[in-house]
Amino acid sequence: MKRESPYREVDELRRDYAGSRTRIRARLEEFARVPQAEYFYELVYCLLTPQSSAVNAAKAVERLREADFLSRDFDPSVVLFRKEHYIRFHNTKAMRLLEAKRGLPGILAALGEESSPPEKRSWFVRNVKGLGWKEASHFLRNIGYRDLAILDRHILKNLRRHRIIRTLPKSLTPSRYQSIERRFRRFAEELAIPMDELDLLFWSRETGEILK
Repeated sequence: MKRESPYREVDELRRDYAGSRTRIRARLEEFARVPQAEYFYELVYCLLTPQSSAVNAAKAVERLREADFLSRDFDPSVVLFRKEHYIRFHNTKAMRLLEAKRGLPGILAALGEESSPPEKRSWFVRNVKGLGWKEASHFLRNIGYRDLAILDRHILKNLRRHRIIRTLPKSLTPSRYQSIERRFRRFAEELAIPMDELDLLFWSRETGEILK
């Protein structure tokens, strides 16, 4: 007797993926082409997104780039506080940006090490203040690393929809994050669709866009 799948709405998911696959893969290819000179600002973006909108974070990054934050010494909190792209906890995040800038040589060295994407993520969580598991996964995905899940609320909502998880977690401890990621990976393997492609598909379902 054929074993009944524990998942649900899989056929609908396959149809959604077939319709978005080309755009999703093109986006992942764009991430893989990000030059090393842009890594710092990709990191800045991921340090700014927690508890702030992705759109505001992107606008703030552009203002910091225009002001040449990487090469010039100034307090970035002034930029983060601007009403048109306000970043919550701007003072704390400004300190995190300054720490990341000081630590950039070590960050680039860590990226150059022969290690797997999960190993690199663990290094970033341990060594870059302001990066949790989700943010470290986000940063690495945005510069071309694969096979990492970015477990934000959009993704978790879809994982519950397809019964990969039964309930939405109230918090994501490191062990809980990794447990959900393992379930997500098993689901992706069963469907023969890369996990990070499903990640982008779930995001686009909720937002209508395939963003960073």
